[in-house]
This record gives sequence, structure tokens and C-alpha cells, in this order.
Amino acid sequence: MSTPARGEPGQLAHELEPTVRAAAADAGFDLDSLDVQAAGRRKVVRVVLDSDDGVDLDEMAQASRAISEVLEEADEILGGPYTLEVTSPGVDRPLTQPRHWRRAHLRQVRITPAEGKEYLARVGTADETGATVLVGKELRRLEFDQVSKAVVEVEFKQPPAEELKALAGNGTEEGTA
Repeated sequence: MSTPARGEPGQLAHELEPTVRAAAADAGFDLDSLDVQAAGRRKVVRVVLDSDDGVDLDEMAQASRAISEVLEEADEILGGPYTLEVTSPGVDRPLTQPRHWRRAHLRQVRITPAEGKEYLARVGTADETGATVLVGKELRRLEFDQVSKAVVEVEFKQPPAEELKALAGNGTEEGTA
């Protein structure tokens, strides 16, 4: 696979990534993704930010201003007019990084394992290699490398108290998911 030529959207995102990542970190956010697309004579720079503490709109606006400032300084990379879009990830974002699983603590997740049937589980604690999940009434250790896909399920009511209680002391895992 070849590297995109200078000025192509993929190469621009690659060149801007360290600068945008640093500005996001200074504002207290993780850079979840950075995408640059051509839109006529302009470019659209899409930045997705996330935080362990959630996303506050005022903080997001502050981060957007900081990123805008660093992009103005990197004007020679973009080489022309652009539109900046800064947003947070949607609820349907797949859980692909350990930090995504930590942020999904106590949330219900639809898990598609690398082998086997899809199932629902509630997320307990997570580390760099896996998470404790509650499947039905059974606590299990789920290794991330065994997951094909995982997405948070939208819930419109509080999780059942017994599920929260089961996950409260989840230092001892019983099975493997």
C-alpha cells in the first residue's frame, strides 16, 4: 500500500495528527480520530475527541478553539481554506481500545466474539488486555483479542440494581467470556 501524496486528504491527516493530538491532550481530551476530506475547493477537517470523564460542551468548545489555533499555525500543511468540525464519538462507536471499555463501565454492550454467538453483557472493570463482564448472572473475564466487535447498547432506564451490585466487587472473575 502506498503512502498518499502530499496534499491528499490521507496524508494531510497523517501530518496534522501529532499537532492536533497535542492540542486535544492540552485541553484534557483524547484524540479518537482525525479525518481530512476534500469538499470542493475547501477541505473538511473532522476531529473526534473523547475523555474518561465524558464530554462537556464548554470544554469541547474550548478544545475546538485550541485546535483551530494550531491549525491556523499549520496553514502550510492544509494549503488553503478548510472547515473544522470537532465532535465527540457517537454511542454507536465500536469499542476498539481499552480506554473505550473503561469509559463503558457499567454500560450494557452487545459483543460479537471472534468465535461463537453474539451476546449482551454489562461492563465492569477493564484493563489493557480485557474486561470483567456480567453475562446474565455470571461474571466473566473477556479478553479483547477474542472480540470481533463490541458496541454500547442504548438504555433508557437505570441498570438493574442486582447487576450493579454484582459488578461492584468484581475483583474475582469466574469464567471466561
